[in-house]
Amino acid sequence: MIEIKLKPGKEKSLLHRHPWVYSGALAAPLPDLPGGATVKLVSAAGRFLGYGAWSPASQIRLRIWSFATDEIPEGDFFARRLDAAVARREHLGLAESGNACRLVYGECDGMPGLIVDRYADFLVCQFLSAGAERHRDDIVAALAERLHPTGIYERSDTAARAKEGLPERCGLLYGAEPPERIAIREEQLTFDVDVRKGHKTGFYLDQRDSRHTVAAACNGKEVLNCFSYTGAFSAWALAGNARHVTDIDASAYALETAMANYRRNGFAPERCEQLCGDVFQLLRKFRDAARSFDVIILDPPKFAENRGQLPRAARAYKDINLLACKLLRPGGRLFTFSCSGAMTAELFQKVVADAALDAGRNAAVVRRLGQAADHATALNFPEGFYLKGLECIVE
Repeated sequence: MIEIKLKPGKEKSLLHRHPWVYSGALAAPLPDLPGGATVKLVSAAGRFLGYGAWSPASQIRLRIWSFATDEIPEGDFFARRLDAAVARREHLGLAESGNACRLVYGECDGMPGLIVDRYADFLVCQFLSAGAERHRDDIVAALAERLHPTGIYERSDTAARAKEGLPERCGLLYGAEPPERIAIREEQLTFDVDVRKGHKTGFYLDQRDSRHTVAAACNGKEVLNCFSYTGAFSAWALAGNARHVTDIDASAYALETAMANYRRNGFAPERCEQLCGDVFQLLRKFRDAARSFDVIILDPPKFAENRGQLPRAARAYKDINLLACKLLRPGGRLFTFSCSGAMTAELFQKVVADAALDAGRNAAVVRRLGQAADHATALNFPEGFYLKGLECIVE
């Protein structure tokens, strides 16, 4: 196994078990290794720091599999890591309340670059790093052997692959092809999930807890759900006895799926209005028409892929939150989110506060929201915390 040294003084984050090593921290000469090759990382003084996966195309040149000298990533290593990740979800009791959850959350489960989501009897995987890609067959075999899914489908079609020098790829990995839509259960509600064409791996599993929070605030209310996708927030609002829900999304296909979800759960279509178009433009039209709502949900796509895009993203977040504040009736609830990892919780709250101020409204944070428990953030990897949300009362 190739041994790689850090430059002097660059080991602090590794001693705190952060799993990323940037190319600038590595001492020259750097080896010519294939993507995903396992290397032994040592300090400038020769102290063992960990075993990692080499990624020659990425600024994150090394992702650590293990910080233990006796835990080399080979043999049943990946099966053991998968067992541990699944056991964590079992301890959360998620199977009692539904049949869809995240089983493996990358670095937070000691499996850098690997995402595994369960949708009923199917698994959907993303291999987002050179290391995960190299051990793809071993990981799929371990998933099949231990979890016995009907099928395993790959959705490695994200921009993260390009940063690793890897092409996008989707397709069947094991077992039977998934149906066009997989029916999943979340508490008493059922949702159709398209794992081939849907966002992420098909569904926003990370918003599970926030959907329940929204439901509790919607009794008798008129609700506006922006960036509504397939209507999970709206369905929970209706389950919470919302009087009426308006969905806005740019995808007609997503809106059709949302309406199918409402019908599947017994919600009358007349309680739902759907608008296909640009959220920013439609919010301005609502403002100009003096339309108002009791509850507004803002769950936009990622506006910032990196820190360099933060200024532009902050302006976009402020714009939609300002418009939402103007559209809320006095005492209304604003549920607003950012899934941009580069956007800190502090900056996001400041952006929402500035939006309320510019709208001439007083707003107070009732509750801070975040990703569901199956997306738990490892304390040694704060980058795993990406979903920030605020529930605000707007006067």
